[in-house]
Amino acid sequence: MSNVKAPTPIHLLRSHTSPVAALFVSPDNERIYSGDASGRAVLTSTRTLRAIASWKAHEDGFLGIEEWENGNGIITHGRDNKLHVWNRPDEISITSGIGGSAALPDLPTPTLRFSLDVNALNYCRFSLLPTSIIGSTLLPQNLPSASTSTTDSSSVLPALIALPNLIESSEADVWSLPSCKRLHAAVGKRVKTSIFSENGRTGEDPTGIIMSLHLFETTSSSPQSSKVTPELRVLIAYESGDVTLRRYANIERQASVEGKDWEVIWNTKIHQEAIMAMQVSSDNRFALTVSADHIVGRYDLTVSCASTLQDYSTTFRTKHPGNACIAIRDDGRVCAVGGWDGKVRLYSTKSFKPLGTLKYHKDGCQALRFATSVSTTEQSEHDDHTDEDEDMSVEDNLKRSRWLVSGGKDKRIAIWGLISFAKS
Repeated sequence: MSNVKAPTPIHLLRSHTSPVAALFVSPDNERIYSGDASGRAVLTSTRTLRAIASWKAHEDGFLGIEEWENGNGIITHGRDNKLHVWNRPDEISITSGIGGSAALPDLPTPTLRFSLDVNALNYCRFSLLPTSIIGSTLLPQNLPSASTSTTDSSSVLPALIALPNLIESSEADVWSLPSCKRLHAAVGKRVKTSIFSENGRTGEDPTGIIMSLHLFETTSSSPQSSKVTPELRVLIAYESGDVTLRRYANIERQASVEGKDWEVIWNTKIHQEAIMAMQVSSDNRFALTVSADHIVGRYDLTVSCASTLQDYSTTFRTKHPGNACIAIRDDGRVCAVGGWDGKVRLYSTKSFKPLGTLKYHKDGCQALRFATSVSTTEQSEHDDHTDEDEDMSVEDNLKRSRWLVSGGKDKRIAIWGLISFAKS
């Protein structure tokens, strides 16, 4: 048993009147984004704990919400089969607000920039890849901007976004933003081909619908050449409990159809039931999954080929079945698992030793997000170059960087102040 005393929430936000379904903390730890089962989004300042914006973003429940373009844009994804991109409102103009109250005053509504029709049958949220290496090599050039865009798209760095296929919910599509052009269609299309799987069978194996996906980039080099080339990969978790890692093998072509040129690196099945949530570490080195069972699966995303299950997957058996969400701290050392019982359990991602249990939510915990970690040195260097933090001390910023934010069916958002969990 862990000797770490379970803390109580240091702050509570009551900005929602429906179950909280999605959370995001801005990379600079300045804003908390939340979306609920009614389609309402709320943007909260982490300094004042007051709502900055509150608006009806979707006609059905939230699947995901995230910042884009260094915080200038907001992406929302709902069960109404819509993905919207909004302009974030100016915080300077906000002079009033009621901290954690659900009785929000009239707040600014972000302006809608453009929308994308999507397939939300899966309950699977989008995966955003702000492009860097691949952005300059794989994205088509001079793509037309979205017709409903309200900003100059020439000043926007393009991104890639992965979503369930528009027709077949067991396949994925990859789109370019802000052009709203589909680059890869039907990734994961089932074909009769031999792949390595846990049960030793080969060929077509129905997986059910996609439950979670993660699009990322890495670099690879061939044995014949020392040249390093960018590689696009997608990790997909399915209703069957399967998890599959694929890579796009043909970097000479900027687009693909019917899943062509998407090679399976590995496929495995740790869970016997549908995967409820999947989270990938910030460095894209490993992923974790949870399900209705008591198991947490860990997967190695760095391998380029695998011959045995031990090469890329590990099974951790906990004592707590029924898990709905999972989050990984950006240093990759600690994860949080949200249960149907409303509790949040902390684990070491390496040994899966329990680190503590957080108890507040009266019903299921459906969303989790860690703040971005900062060190004392990083914070001191930041303070030397800006005067924006006059109202926040170095210690306050360090404490904020150790926050964990949880959202539940009880319509509450809890903010937890965690210890560093650093080795003594």
